[in-house]
Amino acid sequence: METTAVEAACAQACRAIAPSWPLDRAIAVNPHWSRIEMPVRRVAARMAVLGGIQVFPPRARQRQAWQEGRIGEEDLAGALEQVAEARVAGLTRALCLDALDSPPPLAQLPLLIDVLDDAPQREARLSWRQAITHQVSQACAAYFDEHQADWRPGHAQGLYAFWRQTLQHDHGIGVLMGLPALGRALDALPATRQEAEHWVLQRLGLPSEVWADYLEAVLLTVNGWASWCAYLGWQAGLQRRQDEHLRELLAVRLAWGAILLESRDDAAAHRAFGAVQRAWSQAPTLLAQAEEALLVDEVWQTALEIGYQRGLAGKLAGAVAHAAPDLEVQAAFCIDVRSEPMRRALESAWPAVQTIGFAGFFGVPLAYTPLGTSATRPQLPGLLAPALEITDQVLHAGPTQDGREAGLQSAVAQARQARLGVSSQWSAATRWPGAAFSFVEAAGLGYLGKLGRWLAPASDDRPRDDQHGLPARYRAVCRPLIDGLSVDDKVSLAARVLHAMGLERRFAPLVVLVGHGSQSRNNAHAAALDCGACCGQTGEVNARSLALLLNESPVRAGLHAKGILVPEDTRFVAALHNTTTDEIEGFDLDLLPAAARARWTRLEKAFDQAGDQVRRERAPTLGLDPRADAPRLRDTLRRRASDGAQTRPEWGLAGNAAFLIAPRARSRGLDLEGRCFLHDYDAGQDPDGSVLELLMTAPMLVTHWINWQYHASTCDPARLGSGNKLLHNVVGGTLGVFEGNGGDLRIGLSQQSLHDGERWVHEPLRLTVVIEAPRQAIERVVHGHEAVRRLVENGWLHLWCLEGEEMQRYAGGVWREAFDTRASQVGSPSPGSTPTGLSTIANALTMPA
Repeated sequence: METTAVEAACAQACRAIAPSWPLDRAIAVNPHWSRIEMPVRRVAARMAVLGGIQVFPPRARQRQAWQEGRIGEEDLAGALEQVAEARVAGLTRALCLDALDSPPPLAQLPLLIDVLDDAPQREARLSWRQAITHQVSQACAAYFDEHQADWRPGHAQGLYAFWRQTLQHDHGIGVLMGLPALGRALDALPATRQEAEHWVLQRLGLPSEVWADYLEAVLLTVNGWASWCAYLGWQAGLQRRQDEHLRELLAVRLAWGAILLESRDDAAAHRAFGAVQRAWSQAPTLLAQAEEALLVDEVWQTALEIGYQRGLAGKLAGAVAHAAPDLEVQAAFCIDVRSEPMRRALESAWPAVQTIGFAGFFGVPLAYTPLGTSATRPQLPGLLAPALEITDQVLHAGPTQDGREAGLQSAVAQARQARLGVSSQWSAATRWPGAAFSFVEAAGLGYLGKLGRWLAPASDDRPRDDQHGLPARYRAVCRPLIDGLSVDDKVSLAARVLHAMGLERRFAPLVVLVGHGSQSRNNAHAAALDCGACCGQTGEVNARSLALLLNESPVRAGLHAKGILVPEDTRFVAALHNTTTDEIEGFDLDLLPAAARARWTRLEKAFDQAGDQVRRERAPTLGLDPRADAPRLRDTLRRRASDGAQTRPEWGLAGNAAFLIAPRARSRGLDLEGRCFLHDYDAGQDPDGSVLELLMTAPMLVTHWINWQYHASTCDPARLGSGNKLLHNVVGGTLGVFEGNGGDLRIGLSQQSLHDGERWVHEPLRLTVVIEAPRQAIERVVHGHEAVRRLVENGWLHLWCLEGEEMQRYAGGVWREAFDTRASQVGSPSPGSTPTGLSTIANALTMPA
């Protein structure tokens, strides 16, 4: 057997696994990201046959959408026209409807452990697949834990060696599997990862063409831990180093086959090999059949999306141009869908406010270290590596005294370290054996007070975790500043950010950078509700550090030399949008001059009015009364945010469906229902297309990841979602969660983030990206970047172009009408007719039936 062939198959299987970030740095990820070189339907077929995983929405849910009118006749007709293979296969409306009555005929290929598990008593115990997943998962939890356990075993030899040693001391796994003499079979364990890989592929006798598929199917049995190992590999790649954890996990899972073979007689082993070989000899045929069977599901997926796209196109077509008001404030919000209602409400409350959509890390690729700690964390999209270091510095308002503030900074850091040390001892005291009751007894009323805040949550302000341990009198003057950059480098950074933001020519007297973050208690997935563009952190540090930088006099002078004329009276200020309560708070306001502070005071009133409007819009989705008086509704949301028993503090990005890259004039005044990511972009200010390229290769990929995490967690909550929050147990402090006390590490979104107990809150739609830019500029980016081309051409998202009144979609390498008017029965265009215009779509949507 060729070693290079084994290496290639193992590497290919490992490349198919997408990373999953830890709880404290949670970002949304498309779990199929590593498979985007294939069309969506082919991936759906592979996931079904190799892992029993569902990619498209269940047919029962599509039938419900059809019966309720969510998918209409014109949507199904349009989908049959759009999906080219459906036309070739002769699919009809009747065939599509008939298919909804039964699940697709899909066969899952067996693994060696499945065919070996054929004992008569197998129904009375855990299946071997379940038991092995549990054992491997427990070993991984112990191996990778760095934060939770007080006693951790050494694992310098690597994951495979650690698992091998652990298994030799595990006397319970054999009982769970109905193999009490399992211990005697452990002598068959391959000694190294390489031996495990070669042993299995050699003994199985499978054709080399299916090796990679078989190994991928093996990894899918521990997909959660495989995703964690892929994350470690991703981080290593950003640091230009190698990581072998995923290969070692594959070897662990393969080695179990050697153990089980030793536990069965030769006849059973012979039957098992024969069954596996027969099944996998049919793998290419089964995969092709599955892809064909799922063609109907792709049509229904497209029909569901067309139903949404018609409404979106109708709104964009009906947009009314607004005269530019006197500009008092510019407020840059994250592109997050939760910002859309707030932006709309703020512009209504104070028309002199211009809102801007921009990535929530504000173009500052930083790693942040709070003062007096060594806990450095990234605050930027997971696609990138930090390039800047930021820490807190003591900075008072008024003239600075460098020597005094440097000494004060050291004193504050030491005071914090002392407080954190006491806090650590207090926390550790609760973890010693037998300490649970004695600790509470010793703590007395102080502990009761902590419990009381859980039993009767108060409507407190948002807690500031980054200030934990800081003496109260210094919290207001500890500010995150970019460290180690020359003035020239600061100017270059500021110029790049302002250019990407479209802020180079016209500045308001007050420019507000509004990051966002969530608020909840007792929530293992809290970071997933914060800013996905900030690696699961709030946008506070990014917004504050950039605002402070842009207010520096030497930076202003440098920008002036580059032709970016920021008026002398313009001030930048940072703020944070609390997406749980829809309140906005400002930072470093003591540094503002009187005129800017007065304008901020007026803006706060507009924020309050806008927040009340958004809270009333959101109230019904949370089971609250939107007619309640403003203070009561706000305080109710605050108490929910402080309630340790609240499983749905907010809905996060549920409902996300589209990404609009266009000037705000295209969407201003439109109610987009909190379902659109909005990034401002003016093609007229981007003659070389560099900003468009940045938007399509960074924010577009981030929004795609978010969209597909919600899609996958909704379509297959059992395999690609994290299950029931009430059953979660945190693993390793930050690694992830188990549902219950074992099983695989769970990835994706919890049931409570997608379902309200009666209905699904999220619709699994592929992202529709609408860009107002010349078609040629968009095509240059698509053809110039492999990842973008794969997403577009393989159907992972929809790409639309707006040029004036023309709306087109990119499909099959060419631009086509956004909607096929023949399919929607709105008139039949002649061949070669011009693309559908926005006004045409608006008329079509309002025509009588």
